[in-house]
Amino acid sequence: MCTCIDGIAQRPANEIEITKHLADTSRQTDLIDLGKELFKIKPIQDVDSTGQKVYFSFLPFSTNVPGGGHALITSTTAGFYLGDRKDTYMSRVTFTPYTNFSKRFGLPIRSYIWLDENKWVIDGDIRLLRFPHETWGIGWQHDHNEQLRLDYTYFRLYQHVLKRVKGGFFLGGGYNLDYRMDIHSQDETALEEYTGYPYGTKRRGNVMSSGLSLNMIYDTRANSINPWDGNYANLQLRMNPRFMGSDESWQSLFFEARRYHRFTDNPNKQHMLAIRNFFWTVFNSKAPYLDLPNLGWDTYNSSGRGFPTSRFRGKSLYYLETEYRRDITRDGLLGFVAFTNFTTVSGPRSSLFWNWNIGAGAGARIKFNKNSSTNIAIDYGFSKYHRGINLSLGEVF
Repeated sequence: MCTCIDGIAQRPANEIEITKHLADTSRQTDLIDLGKELFKIKPIQDVDSTGQKVYFSFLPFSTNVPGGGHALITSTTAGFYLGDRKDTYMSRVTFTPYTNFSKRFGLPIRSYIWLDENKWVIDGDIRLLRFPHETWGIGWQHDHNEQLRLDYTYFRLYQHVLKRVKGGFFLGGGYNLDYRMDIHSQDETALEEYTGYPYGTKRRGNVMSSGLSLNMIYDTRANSINPWDGNYANLQLRMNPRFMGSDESWQSLFFEARRYHRFTDNPNKQHMLAIRNFFWTVFNSKAPYLDLPNLGWDTYNSSGRGFPTSRFRGKSLYYLETEYRRDITRDGLLGFVAFTNFTTVSGPRSSLFWNWNIGAGAGARIKFNKNSSTNIAIDYGFSKYHRGINLSLGEVF
């Protein structure tokens, strides 16, 4: 496993780590600048470093819905500072509702909040979804054309609060709730029969996982919307006891590490190799089927470009991804990325670290809001049996 963390042993405990490289927005151009020029809008005077202005980015688009059909999606990202930006990172909130104006809808809100001087970080994830998608069992249990279509209503409430211990290292805890209602397949085959897995697969059943987590974060990215430099690591040990409402008692471990390596010191140029990997596992056999580690359901639901959602699921999963990022235009308005990812999962017909699934692709970047470094990301990903286009606001990781 690739772990990319800078040493911090010689730093004073109260020193704030700010990344070496920050984007020089004064020389950049974004779609807002083009709109001001086109419609002759007079620019608003810039705020100083203590200003707490909110930078909004908004993007409506239509896309395919897992299980069939189309949905209208509106993605909104807000970047803002809750302290002096000289010693406080940019916070972000994302809201991405979708609907097909029938029985499919989603109301997800994610937040990553830095308090003044980075003394605390608050990580939140709230979702209410009617979420149809396909599943392929555990590991390589079923071939790519033997999928089962699932449907259910899903409510998630994650809230984690962490305090800075030293430098970029934070320690804390939180509460995690996953509640899935009316789980059923859209085919004649029942999920329990299809998977042979007894937990969380009952026909028309409800499944709840409720518990506490121990969280550790190491973060030296000044901007998590579009990291310009730095490192990130996240460790979460989650415990779901029955006395807190869980249908079964089970535990899980999630560990992720990221490295953003720049090839230039030019503060107005993007030329970077971004690397991330994560390991996700459950510790006993009673974890509900839909809570098992699976591709595309990591912390930010950003893994697996080139694969359908939940293509691989198992009791243990490891994921590695690299992405090369570079500007096309000198003003930063246009850029491109090229990426590849590797997934291995435990289960029938597959062994962890022995059987690998490879995806790759490339994408375009359009600078939407230079003040928050928010890009419109258009990615084309492909793998052995699948290909597709992803559209989003902000970098994938």
